[in-house]
Amino acid sequence: PLDNEEETAAAKCTQPCLGESLSISDLECSLCIRMFFEPVTTPCGHTFCKECLERCLDHRPNCPLCKQSLREYLKAGRYNPTVLLQDIMLATFPTQLAERRELHRAEMAELSNLTKNIPIFVCTMSFPGIPCPLHVFEPRYRLMIRRCQESGTRRFGMCIYENGKSFADYGCMLEIRQVELLADGRSLVDTIGRQRFRVLSRGHRDGYHTADIEYLEDKKVSGEELQELQCLHESTYRLAQRFCEHGDLTSRHILMQHGPLPEKEEDIQASADGPTWCWWLMSILPLDPSYQLSLFSCTSLRARLSQLQRVLTALLQQPP
Repeated sequence: PLDNEEETAAAKCTQPCLGESLSISDLECSLCIRMFFEPVTTPCGHTFCKECLERCLDHRPNCPLCKQSLREYLKAGRYNPTVLLQDIMLATFPTQLAERRELHRAEMAELSNLTKNIPIFVCTMSFPGIPCPLHVFEPRYRLMIRRCQESGTRRFGMCIYENGKSFADYGCMLEIRQVELLADGRSLVDTIGRQRFRVLSRGHRDGYHTADIEYLEDKKVSGEELQELQCLHESTYRLAQRFCEHGDLTSRHILMQHGPLPEKEEDIQASADGPTWCWWLMSILPLDPSYQLSLFSCTSLRARLSQLQRVLTALLQQPP
């Protein structure tokens, strides 16, 4: 048996041999033509970067090279790294591997900016503080959700479609709370609304929409104006309570789906988006999306409460 020194010497002998017999092109992913990053090997024996394989499986559950079905592999939802290959790359091309890692880190940093090129999901109205469950099945959105998780932001923008534009000028940031992956790669994504924003410019990335944005903030008031605002807030909240107790079948169904009317907040100006109960109410009221959007983009809590009061009064006057 070799002693430790001889073992080290033997290892030193094999290392240059490995480097000589391998070229950098042997360690390239056939999908992105770059050095493997987090290599994974399919049951049919083909190796790709984890991200490259995931993007292919978003479109069809087959090996990109031999077309063998990977449904069972996809169902497992786990991609174990090919450790031996990672070790070989580290031993033979450490500089290139470090550069590849740095490139990936830069791409992730770009994806984690929350005002520039933020991903936009074009679907439904969503509101600050209100849950928004999503069923994600389109390949572009599967990729988008995965990137939001991998970059660590767990956030993306939600906008509704608007005629003549790819999406509306205002939207809400959503934060991913939980993702349930289904066996075929679709997912059920539990999100909650965060800040409102205004779209400054539109773009694209890998099939999905992106936007540069600025966040909206309600104008603060003080003194006599604040006292008036508090009175308006109280009376509108009482109307909302009456509407929820109104008790026809539709509203009972709504309360089962959306939960009860949220409690009043102590400081009505604490949040940049105003009290959560207003958004809860807007999410359950039978309002036209364009009207919802005009209320949503308004940065005066007073104006928003006045409009809600008008709507509630009209609805309460209707016969049950």
